[in-house]
Amino acid sequence: MDEEAIPVLYVENASTAVAWYARLGFAEQWEHRFEPGLPAFVEVARGPVRLFLSEHQGDARPGTLIYLRVRDVDAVAAEFGVPPVSAPWAREIELQDPDGNRLRVGTPVH
Repeated sequence: MDEEAIPVLYVENASTAVAWYARLGFAEQWEHRFEPGLPAFVEVARGPVRLFLSEHQGDARPGTLIYLRVRDVDAVAAEFGVPPVSAPWAREIELQDPDGNRLRVGTPVH
């Protein structure tokens, strides 16, 4: 098993969030609820990159910022209709998911 850190993002509606993250290339891996009707906890993955999306209040704060390093920021930018900007370290875009979580997505320039 590889050790890793997995960010947890608060979402109001897991299915809406899973659909939005699918546009970024993430696929749902599993969903857990303690009982039907209770809040969902979902894992999504894009290759080796994983995120936990939680409907549980208190698991994470809305408005969290995560950085996602990708091979082709231009493809992601085209999917979301935003132009990349150049920084000394990467070409980047900034996105906001339906719950206000911010994602800075970039491709390194070196």
